[in-house]
Amino acid sequence: MSFPKNFYWGGATAANQLEGGWQEGGKGVAISDICTGGTADRSKRITPEIEEGTFYPSHEAIDHYHRFREDIALFAEMGFKMYRFSIAWTRIFPNGDESEPNEAGLRFYDELIDECRKYRIEPMITISHYEVPFGLTKKWNSWTDRRQIDCYLNFCRAIFTRYKGKVKYWLTFNELNSATSAVGGLLNQGILNEIRPMDFMEQVDVPQNRFQGLHHQFLASALAVKLAHEIDPEYQIGCMQIMATSYGLTCKPADQLANQKQNQIMNWFCSDVQCRGKYPNYIHRYFRENGIEIQMEPGDEEILLAGPVDFYTCSYYMSGCQTADPEAKKGKGNLLGGVPNPYLKASDWGWQIDPEGLRYSLNEIWDRYQKPIFVVENGLGAYDKIDEDGKVRDDYRIEYLKSHICQMHEAVLDGVDLRGYTPWGCIDLVSASTGEMAKRYGFIFVERYDDGTGDFSRRRKESFYWYRDVIETNGEVLINIL
Repeated sequence: MSFPKNFYWGGATAANQLEGGWQEGGKGVAISDICTGGTADRSKRITPEIEEGTFYPSHEAIDHYHRFREDIALFAEMGFKMYRFSIAWTRIFPNGDESEPNEAGLRFYDELIDECRKYRIEPMITISHYEVPFGLTKKWNSWTDRRQIDCYLNFCRAIFTRYKGKVKYWLTFNELNSATSAVGGLLNQGILNEIRPMDFMEQVDVPQNRFQGLHHQFLASALAVKLAHEIDPEYQIGCMQIMATSYGLTCKPADQLANQKQNQIMNWFCSDVQCRGKYPNYIHRYFRENGIEIQMEPGDEEILLAGPVDFYTCSYYMSGCQTADPEAKKGKGNLLGGVPNPYLKASDWGWQIDPEGLRYSLNEIWDRYQKPIFVVENGLGAYDKIDEDGKVRDDYRIEYLKSHICQMHEAVLDGVDLRGYTPWGCIDLVSASTGEMAKRYGFIFVERYDDGTGDFSRRRKESFYWYRDVIETNGEVLINIL
Protein backbone atom coordinates (compact mmCIF):
# COMPACT_ATOMS: atom_id res chain seq x y z
CA MET A 1 0.00 0.00 0.00
CA SER A 2 2.70 2.45 -1.02
CA PHE A 3 4.03 4.07 -4.15
CA PRO A 4 5.89 1.87 -6.65
CA LYS A 5 9.37 0.84 -5.53
CA ASN A 6 11.23 2.86 -8.18
CA PHE A 7 8.91 5.87 -8.09
CA TYR A 8 10.62 9.07 -9.26
CA TRP A 9 10.27 11.79 -6.61
CA GLY A 10 11.79 15.14 -7.54
CA GLY A 11 11.08 18.66 -8.70
CA ALA A 12 10.70 20.78 -11.83
CA THR A 13 11.93 24.12 -13.21
CA ALA A 14 12.38 25.90 -16.55
CA ALA A 15 15.49 27.55 -17.94
CA ASN A 16 13.92 30.93 -18.66
CA GLN A 17 12.48 31.17 -15.15
CA LEU A 18 15.57 30.39 -13.08
CA GLU A 19 18.83 30.49 -15.07
CA GLY A 20 19.44 34.18 -15.70
CA GLY A 21 22.73 34.87 -17.51
CA TRP A 22 20.62 35.96 -20.46
CA GLN A 23 23.57 37.31 -22.47
CA GLU A 24 26.29 34.96 -21.20
CA GLY A 25 27.92 32.04 -22.96
CA GLY A 26 26.68 33.13 -26.38
CA LYS A 27 22.99 32.93 -25.46
CA GLY A 28 20.51 34.65 -27.78
CA VAL A 29 17.30 36.53 -27.01
CA ALA A 30 14.25 34.42 -26.17
CA ILE A 31 10.62 35.53 -26.06
CA SER A 32 10.82 35.43 -22.26
CA ASP A 33 13.67 37.97 -22.36
CA ILE A 34 11.43 40.67 -23.86
CA CYS A 35 8.78 40.35 -21.12
CA THR A 36 8.87 42.76 -18.17
CA GLY A 37 7.86 41.99 -14.61
CA GLY A 38 4.20 42.05 -13.59
CA THR A 39 2.00 41.26 -10.61
CA ALA A 40 -1.18 39.34 -9.80
CA ASP A 41 -3.15 42.50 -10.64
CA ARG A 42 -0.99 44.06 -13.34
CA SER A 43 -0.05 42.31 -16.58
CA LYS A 44 3.58 41.96 -17.54
CA ARG A 45 4.46 43.75 -20.80
CA ILE A 46 5.96 42.62 -24.10
CA THR A 47 8.65 44.99 -25.38
CA PRO A 48 10.30 43.95 -28.68
CA GLU A 49 13.08 46.43 -27.88
CA ILE A 50 14.68 46.24 -24.43
CA GLU A 51 13.76 49.39 -22.50
CA GLU A 52 16.49 51.03 -20.45
CA GLY A 53 15.60 51.23 -16.77
CA THR A 54 12.88 48.54 -17.02
CA PHE A 55 13.06 45.35 -14.95
CA TYR A 56 13.12 42.11 -16.94
CA PRO A 57 12.98 39.23 -14.43
CA SER A 58 14.35 36.53 -16.76
CA HIS A 59 17.59 38.42 -17.37
CA GLU A 60 18.94 37.40 -13.97
CA ALA A 61 16.07 35.25 -12.63
CA ILE A 62 17.55 33.46 -9.58
CA ASP A 63 21.07 33.19 -11.08
CA HIS A 64 20.93 29.40 -11.40
CA TYR A 65 23.35 29.77 -14.34
CA HIS A 66 26.12 30.50 -11.84
CA ARG A 67 24.69 28.62 -8.84
CA PHE A 68 23.44 25.33 -10.31
CA ARG A 69 25.89 23.22 -8.31
CA GLU A 70 24.61 24.68 -5.05
CA ASP A 71 21.02 24.12 -6.17
CA ILE A 72 21.54 20.53 -7.31
CA ALA A 73 23.24 19.77 -3.98
CA LEU A 74 20.13 21.07 -2.19
CA PHE A 75 17.91 18.89 -4.40
CA ALA A 76 20.12 15.92 -3.53
CA GLU A 77 19.81 16.75 0.16
CA MET A 78 16.03 16.41 -0.22
CA GLY A 79 16.62 13.04 -1.88
CA PHE A 80 15.49 13.84 -5.42
CA LYS A 81 15.35 10.84 -7.73
CA MET A 82 14.49 13.00 -10.77
CA TYR A 83 14.98 16.61 -11.77
CA ARG A 84 12.89 17.96 -14.63
CA PHE A 85 14.45 21.02 -16.26
CA SER A 86 14.61 22.56 -19.71
CA ILE A 87 17.40 23.36 -22.13
CA ALA A 88 17.23 26.93 -23.33
CA TRP A 89 16.95 26.75 -27.12
CA THR A 90 18.73 30.13 -27.34
CA ARG A 91 21.78 28.80 -25.49
CA ILE A 92 22.28 26.15 -28.15
CA PHE A 93 21.07 28.09 -31.22
CA PRO A 94 21.04 31.78 -30.26
CA ASN A 95 18.88 32.96 -33.16
CA GLY A 96 17.19 29.60 -33.69
CA ASP A 97 18.19 29.08 -37.31
CA GLU A 98 21.98 28.56 -37.12
CA SER A 99 23.36 25.42 -38.72
CA GLU A 100 25.87 24.64 -35.95
CA PRO A 101 25.20 24.65 -32.19
CA ASN A 102 26.85 26.98 -29.70
CA GLU A 103 29.53 24.94 -27.94
CA ALA A 104 29.46 27.08 -24.78
CA GLY A 105 25.78 26.37 -24.34
CA LEU A 106 26.26 22.64 -24.84
CA ARG A 107 29.06 22.64 -22.25
CA PHE A 108 26.86 24.35 -19.69
CA TYR A 109 24.28 21.58 -19.88
CA ASP A 110 27.04 18.97 -19.90
CA GLU A 111 28.04 20.28 -16.49
CA LEU A 112 24.45 20.55 -15.25
CA ILE A 113 23.59 17.00 -16.33
CA ASP A 114 26.84 15.63 -14.88
CA GLU A 115 26.04 17.34 -11.58
CA CYS A 116 22.68 15.56 -11.50
CA ARG A 117 24.26 12.22 -12.31
CA LYS A 118 26.83 12.72 -9.56
CA TYR A 119 23.96 12.56 -7.07
CA ARG A 120 22.14 9.81 -9.01
CA ILE A 121 19.37 12.20 -9.96
CA GLU A 122 17.68 11.20 -13.24
CA PRO A 123 17.32 14.18 -15.61
CA MET A 124 14.03 14.69 -17.43
CA ILE A 125 14.58 17.39 -20.03
CA THR A 126 11.95 19.58 -21.64
CA ILE A 127 13.18 20.52 -25.09
CA SER A 128 11.04 23.63 -25.59
CA HIS A 129 9.67 25.25 -22.44
CA TYR A 130 8.19 28.71 -23.09
CA GLU A 131 11.48 29.90 -24.55
CA VAL A 132 11.28 30.19 -28.36
CA PRO A 133 14.13 32.23 -29.95
CA PHE A 134 12.88 35.75 -30.60
CA GLY A 135 14.92 35.67 -33.80
CA LEU A 136 12.45 33.14 -35.24
CA THR A 137 9.51 35.26 -34.13
CA LYS A 138 10.91 38.22 -36.04
CA LYS A 139 11.93 36.13 -39.04
CA TRP A 140 8.67 34.30 -39.82
CA ASN A 141 6.39 34.58 -36.76
CA SER A 142 7.74 31.42 -35.24
CA TRP A 143 5.57 28.27 -35.39
CA THR A 144 3.15 29.75 -37.91
CA ASP A 145 5.80 28.87 -40.50
CA ARG A 146 6.51 25.26 -41.41
CA ARG A 147 10.23 25.98 -41.75
CA GLN A 148 10.45 26.16 -37.96
CA ILE A 149 10.11 22.37 -37.84
CA ASP A 150 13.59 21.98 -39.33
CA CYS A 151 15.04 24.47 -36.82
CA TYR A 152 13.50 22.54 -33.96
CA LEU A 153 14.76 19.20 -35.27
CA ASN A 154 18.25 20.66 -35.68
CA PHE A 155 18.05 21.64 -32.00
CA CYS A 156 16.83 18.14 -31.07
CA ARG A 157 19.57 16.45 -33.08
CA ALA A 158 22.25 18.51 -31.32
CA ILE A 159 21.09 17.68 -27.80
CA PHE A 160 20.01 14.08 -28.47
CA THR A 161 23.48 13.40 -29.86
CA ARG A 162 25.42 15.35 -27.23
CA TYR A 163 23.71 13.86 -24.19
CA LYS A 164 23.31 10.28 -25.39
CA GLY A 165 23.94 7.90 -22.51
CA LYS A 166 23.38 10.63 -19.91
CA VAL A 167 19.66 11.38 -20.34
CA LYS A 168 16.79 8.95 -20.86
CA TYR A 169 13.59 11.01 -20.52
CA TRP A 170 12.69 13.89 -22.84
CA LEU A 171 9.56 16.04 -23.30
CA THR A 172 9.04 17.62 -26.71
CA PHE A 173 7.09 20.73 -25.58
CA ASN A 174 5.90 22.20 -22.32
CA GLU A 175 2.13 22.55 -21.84
CA LEU A 176 1.53 22.31 -25.58
CA ASN A 177 -2.23 22.62 -25.16
CA SER A 178 -1.84 26.14 -23.78
CA ALA A 179 -1.85 27.15 -27.46
CA THR A 180 -5.52 26.20 -27.74
CA SER A 181 -6.17 29.49 -25.91
CA ALA A 182 -4.95 33.01 -26.65
CA VAL A 183 -2.50 33.11 -23.75
CA GLY A 184 -0.41 30.34 -25.35
CA GLY A 185 0.31 32.21 -28.58
CA LEU A 186 3.47 33.98 -27.44
CA LEU A 187 4.11 32.02 -24.25
CA ASN A 188 4.25 28.60 -25.86
CA GLN A 189 4.63 29.21 -29.58
CA GLY A 190 6.55 32.47 -29.83
CA ILE A 191 3.81 33.90 -32.06
CA LEU A 192 3.57 37.68 -32.00
CA ASN A 193 1.07 38.86 -34.60
CA GLU A 194 2.04 42.50 -34.13
CA ILE A 195 5.60 43.27 -33.07
CA ARG A 196 5.09 46.30 -30.85
CA PRO A 197 4.93 47.04 -27.10
CA MET A 198 1.76 45.65 -25.49
CA ASP A 199 0.42 44.05 -22.34
CA PHE A 200 0.95 40.31 -22.23
CA MET A 201 -2.76 39.76 -21.55
CA GLU A 202 -3.78 41.94 -24.51
CA GLN A 203 -1.90 40.28 -27.35
CA VAL A 204 -3.38 40.43 -30.83
CA ASP A 205 -4.79 36.93 -31.20
CA VAL A 206 -5.26 35.11 -34.51
CA PRO A 207 -6.66 31.61 -33.76
CA GLN A 208 -5.79 30.44 -37.27
CA ASN A 209 -2.11 31.12 -36.53
CA ARG A 210 -2.19 29.29 -33.21
CA PHE A 211 -3.78 26.13 -34.58
CA GLN A 212 -1.61 26.12 -37.69
CA GLY A 213 1.31 26.51 -35.33
CA LEU A 214 0.06 23.53 -33.33
CA HIS A 215 -0.02 21.43 -36.49
CA HIS A 216 3.62 22.27 -37.10
CA GLN A 217 4.43 21.45 -33.46
CA PHE A 218 2.62 18.10 -33.74
CA LEU A 219 4.76 17.25 -36.76
CA ALA A 220 7.91 18.43 -34.99
CA SER A 221 7.09 16.29 -31.95
CA ALA A 222 6.40 13.17 -34.04
CA LEU A 223 9.60 13.63 -36.02
CA ALA A 224 11.55 14.23 -32.80
CA VAL A 225 10.26 10.92 -31.41
CA LYS A 226 11.47 9.13 -34.55
CA LEU A 227 14.83 10.93 -34.46
CA ALA A 228 15.37 10.19 -30.77
CA HIS A 229 14.70 6.48 -31.18
CA GLU A 230 17.12 6.36 -34.12
CA ILE A 231 19.89 8.06 -32.14
CA ASP A 232 19.34 6.02 -28.99
CA PRO A 233 16.72 3.23 -28.71
CA GLU A 234 16.81 3.74 -24.93
CA TYR A 235 15.38 7.25 -25.21
CA GLN A 236 11.86 7.72 -23.88
CA ILE A 237 9.97 10.71 -25.32
CA GLY A 238 6.88 12.19 -23.74
CA CYS A 239 4.33 14.92 -24.26
CA MET A 240 3.48 17.53 -21.61
CA GLN A 241 0.01 19.02 -21.18
CA ILE A 242 -1.84 21.30 -18.81
CA MET A 243 -4.44 19.14 -17.12
CA ALA A 244 -7.14 21.78 -16.66
CA THR A 245 -9.66 19.56 -14.91
CA SER A 246 -13.20 20.88 -15.19
CA TYR A 247 -16.70 19.90 -14.15
CA GLY A 248 -20.14 20.94 -15.26
CA LEU A 249 -21.29 23.72 -12.91
CA THR A 250 -24.69 22.10 -12.49
CA CYS A 251 -26.36 18.87 -13.54
CA LYS A 252 -28.14 20.70 -16.36
CA PRO A 253 -27.41 18.82 -19.60
CA ALA A 254 -26.34 22.10 -21.23
CA ASP A 255 -23.64 22.59 -18.57
CA GLN A 256 -22.44 19.02 -19.00
CA LEU A 257 -22.23 19.48 -22.75
CA ALA A 258 -20.31 22.74 -22.29
CA ASN A 259 -17.90 20.90 -20.03
CA GLN A 260 -17.45 18.06 -22.50
CA LYS A 261 -16.56 20.54 -25.26
CA GLN A 262 -14.12 22.34 -22.97
CA ASN A 263 -12.41 19.06 -22.11
CA GLN A 264 -12.17 18.01 -25.74
CA ILE A 265 -10.40 21.17 -26.87
CA MET A 266 -8.37 22.03 -23.79
CA ASN A 267 -7.48 18.70 -22.21
CA TRP A 268 -7.65 16.09 -24.97
CA PHE A 269 -7.01 17.56 -28.42
CA CYS A 270 -3.22 17.93 -28.21
CA SER A 271 -2.62 14.74 -26.25
CA ASP A 272 -4.95 12.78 -28.56
CA VAL A 273 -2.72 13.76 -31.48
CA GLN A 274 0.53 13.12 -29.61
CA CYS A 275 -0.54 9.86 -27.94
CA ARG A 276 -2.75 8.38 -30.68
CA GLY A 277 -1.01 9.80 -33.75
CA LYS A 278 -4.01 11.40 -35.45
CA TYR A 279 -6.47 14.26 -35.24
CA PRO A 280 -9.63 13.36 -33.27
CA ASN A 281 -12.99 13.55 -35.05
CA TYR A 282 -14.46 16.14 -32.69
CA ILE A 283 -11.91 18.80 -33.65
CA HIS A 284 -13.18 19.18 -37.21
CA ARG A 285 -16.48 20.77 -36.17
CA TYR A 286 -14.58 23.12 -33.88
CA PHE A 287 -12.38 24.15 -36.81
CA ARG A 288 -15.39 24.75 -39.06
CA GLU A 289 -17.25 26.82 -36.51
CA ASN A 290 -14.19 28.95 -35.73
CA GLY A 291 -13.00 29.54 -39.28
CA ILE A 292 -9.80 27.51 -38.89
CA GLU A 293 -8.31 25.73 -41.89
CA ILE A 294 -5.24 23.62 -41.23
CA GLN A 295 -2.81 23.57 -44.14
CA MET A 296 -1.47 20.02 -44.41
CA GLU A 297 1.01 18.62 -46.88
CA PRO A 298 0.99 15.10 -48.32
CA GLY A 299 2.51 12.70 -45.81
CA ASP A 300 1.65 14.75 -42.69
CA GLU A 301 -0.89 12.21 -41.44
CA GLU A 302 1.64 9.40 -41.88
CA ILE A 303 4.25 11.38 -39.89
CA LEU A 304 1.82 11.85 -37.00
CA LEU A 305 0.81 8.20 -37.00
CA ALA A 306 4.43 7.06 -36.94
CA GLY A 307 5.48 9.31 -34.03
CA PRO A 308 3.30 8.86 -30.93
CA VAL A 309 4.99 9.60 -27.63
CA ASP A 310 6.15 6.88 -25.25
CA PHE A 311 4.60 8.35 -22.11
CA TYR A 312 2.31 11.13 -20.91
CA THR A 313 3.09 13.98 -18.52
CA CYS A 314 1.05 16.89 -17.25
CA SER A 315 0.90 19.84 -14.93
CA TYR A 316 -1.94 19.96 -12.41
CA TYR A 317 -2.67 22.97 -10.22
CA MET A 318 -6.41 23.52 -10.02
CA SER A 319 -9.82 22.77 -11.48
CA GLY A 320 -12.72 24.87 -12.71
CA CYS A 321 -16.33 24.60 -13.78
CA GLN A 322 -18.07 25.10 -17.11
CA THR A 323 -21.55 26.42 -17.76
CA ALA A 324 -23.73 27.32 -20.72
CA ASP A 325 -24.90 30.44 -18.83
CA PRO A 326 -23.24 33.45 -20.51
CA GLU A 327 -23.94 35.61 -17.44
CA ALA A 328 -22.00 33.40 -15.03
CA LYS A 329 -19.10 35.13 -13.32
CA LYS A 330 -15.68 34.02 -14.53
CA GLY A 331 -13.09 32.90 -12.01
CA LYS A 332 -10.29 35.24 -10.92
CA GLY A 333 -6.87 34.03 -11.94
CA ASN A 334 -8.15 31.31 -14.24
CA LEU A 335 -6.29 32.02 -17.47
CA LEU A 336 -8.07 29.20 -19.24
CA GLY A 337 -11.67 30.24 -18.68
CA GLY A 338 -14.39 28.72 -16.56
CA VAL A 339 -16.32 29.74 -13.48
CA PRO A 340 -15.58 29.14 -9.77
CA ASN A 341 -16.55 25.92 -8.06
CA PRO A 342 -18.65 26.87 -5.01
CA TYR A 343 -17.30 23.87 -3.07
CA LEU A 344 -13.60 24.77 -3.31
CA LYS A 345 -11.23 27.27 -1.72
CA ALA A 346 -8.72 29.22 -3.80
CA SER A 347 -5.11 30.39 -3.54
CA ASP A 348 -4.07 34.05 -3.32
CA TRP A 349 -4.02 34.06 -7.13
CA GLY A 350 -7.55 32.70 -7.45
CA TRP A 351 -6.52 29.16 -8.40
CA GLN A 352 -9.03 26.75 -6.88
CA ILE A 353 -7.50 23.94 -4.83
CA ASP A 354 -8.85 20.50 -5.73
CA PRO A 355 -6.75 17.47 -4.69
CA GLU A 356 -9.48 14.99 -5.62
CA GLY A 357 -9.45 16.46 -9.11
CA LEU A 358 -5.92 15.09 -9.55
CA ARG A 359 -7.04 11.53 -8.79
CA TYR A 360 -10.03 11.96 -11.09
CA SER A 361 -7.80 13.27 -13.89
CA LEU A 362 -5.14 10.58 -13.57
CA ASN A 363 -7.83 7.93 -13.94
CA GLU A 364 -9.22 9.67 -17.02
CA ILE A 365 -5.76 9.95 -18.61
CA TRP A 366 -4.85 6.31 -17.90
CA ASP A 367 -8.16 4.98 -19.19
CA ARG A 368 -7.80 7.06 -22.36
CA TYR A 369 -4.18 6.36 -23.34
CA GLN A 370 -2.82 3.38 -21.34
CA LYS A 371 0.62 5.02 -21.30
CA PRO A 372 2.86 5.58 -18.26
CA ILE A 373 2.12 8.90 -16.53
CA PHE A 374 4.26 11.45 -14.70
CA VAL A 375 2.87 14.46 -12.84
CA VAL A 376 5.65 16.88 -13.71
CA GLU A 377 4.16 20.07 -12.26
CA ASN A 378 2.01 20.64 -9.19
CA GLY A 379 2.31 23.18 -6.43
CA LEU A 380 1.04 26.20 -4.56
CA GLY A 381 2.10 29.73 -5.45
CA ALA A 382 2.01 31.78 -2.25
CA TYR A 383 3.37 34.86 -0.49
CA ASP A 384 6.15 33.40 1.65
CA LYS A 385 7.95 35.42 4.30
CA ILE A 386 11.04 35.02 6.42
CA ASP A 387 10.21 35.03 10.15
CA GLU A 388 12.32 36.81 12.75
CA ASP A 389 14.17 33.60 13.52
CA GLY A 390 15.14 33.20 9.85
CA LYS A 391 12.70 30.39 9.10
CA VAL A 392 10.12 30.20 6.32
CA ARG A 393 7.07 28.45 7.76
CA ASP A 394 5.03 27.36 4.76
CA ASP A 395 2.55 24.96 6.37
CA TYR A 396 -0.02 25.95 3.71
CA ARG A 397 2.26 24.53 1.02
CA ILE A 398 2.82 21.33 2.96
CA GLU A 399 -0.94 20.90 3.34
CA TYR A 400 -1.50 21.49 -0.39
CA LEU A 401 1.18 19.04 -1.48
CA LYS A 402 0.25 16.42 1.12
CA SER A 403 -3.36 16.36 -0.02
CA HIS A 404 -2.35 16.01 -3.68
CA ILE A 405 0.21 13.28 -3.01
CA CYS A 406 -2.40 11.30 -1.07
CA GLN A 407 -4.78 11.56 -4.02
CA MET A 408 -2.00 10.38 -6.35
CA HIS A 409 -1.64 7.35 -4.11
CA GLU A 410 -5.36 6.72 -4.42
CA ALA A 411 -4.94 6.81 -8.21
CA VAL A 412 -2.14 4.25 -7.97
CA LEU A 413 -4.48 2.00 -5.97
CA ASP A 414 -7.10 2.59 -8.68
CA GLY A 415 -4.68 0.97 -11.13
CA VAL A 416 -3.07 4.04 -12.73
CA ASP A 417 0.50 3.48 -13.95
CA LEU A 418 1.99 6.55 -12.28
CA ARG A 419 5.80 6.68 -12.52
CA GLY A 420 6.87 9.97 -10.94
CA TYR A 421 6.10 13.31 -9.32
CA THR A 422 8.13 16.48 -9.82
CA PRO A 423 6.34 19.43 -8.15
CA TRP A 424 6.77 22.81 -9.77
CA GLY A 425 9.28 25.40 -8.76
CA CYS A 426 11.14 23.17 -6.33
CA ILE A 427 13.22 26.31 -5.80
CA ASP A 428 11.66 29.79 -5.98
CA LEU A 429 11.73 31.20 -9.51
CA VAL A 430 10.04 33.74 -11.79
CA SER A 431 6.35 33.12 -12.49
CA ALA A 432 5.66 32.40 -16.17
CA SER A 433 2.18 33.91 -16.13
CA THR A 434 2.77 37.10 -14.13
CA GLY A 435 6.54 37.58 -14.30
CA GLU A 436 6.93 38.01 -10.55
CA MET A 437 9.00 36.50 -7.75
CA ALA A 438 6.34 37.12 -5.10
CA LYS A 439 4.42 34.08 -6.32
CA ARG A 440 6.69 31.52 -4.69
CA TYR A 441 6.41 27.75 -5.13
CA GLY A 442 9.70 26.37 -3.89
CA PHE A 443 10.98 24.24 -1.06
CA ILE A 444 13.94 26.62 -1.15
CA PHE A 445 13.53 30.36 -0.56
CA VAL A 446 15.61 32.62 -2.82
CA GLU A 447 16.46 36.16 -1.70
CA ARG A 448 15.23 37.84 -4.86
CA TYR A 449 12.40 40.35 -5.08
CA ASP A 450 10.24 42.04 -7.69
CA ASP A 451 12.11 45.34 -7.49
CA GLY A 452 15.30 43.58 -8.58
CA THR A 453 16.86 43.55 -5.12
CA GLY A 454 18.19 40.57 -3.22
CA ASP A 455 21.49 38.71 -2.94
CA PHE A 456 20.20 35.41 -4.43
CA SER A 457 21.04 33.52 -1.23
CA ARG A 458 19.17 30.27 -0.62
CA ARG A 459 17.48 29.02 2.55
CA ARG A 460 15.49 25.89 3.29
CA LYS A 461 11.78 26.31 4.00
CA GLU A 462 9.90 24.06 6.41
CA SER A 463 8.52 22.23 3.38
CA PHE A 464 12.10 21.29 2.44
CA TYR A 465 12.41 18.99 5.46
CA TRP A 466 8.87 17.69 5.07
CA TYR A 467 9.42 16.71 1.42
CA ARG A 468 12.74 15.08 2.33
CA ASP A 469 10.82 12.79 4.71
CA VAL A 470 8.20 12.04 2.06
CA ILE A 471 10.88 10.96 -0.41
CA GLU A 472 12.87 8.99 2.17
CA THR A 473 9.80 6.90 3.05
CA ASN A 474 8.50 6.66 -0.54
CA GLY A 475 5.39 8.49 0.62
CA GLU A 476 4.59 6.11 3.45
CA VAL A 477 4.96 8.88 6.04
CA LEU A 478 1.76 10.30 4.54
CA ILE A 479 -0.07 7.11 3.65
CA ASN A 480 0.29 5.59 7.11
CA ILE A 481 -1.49 8.49 8.79
CA LEU A 482 -4.60 8.18 6.60
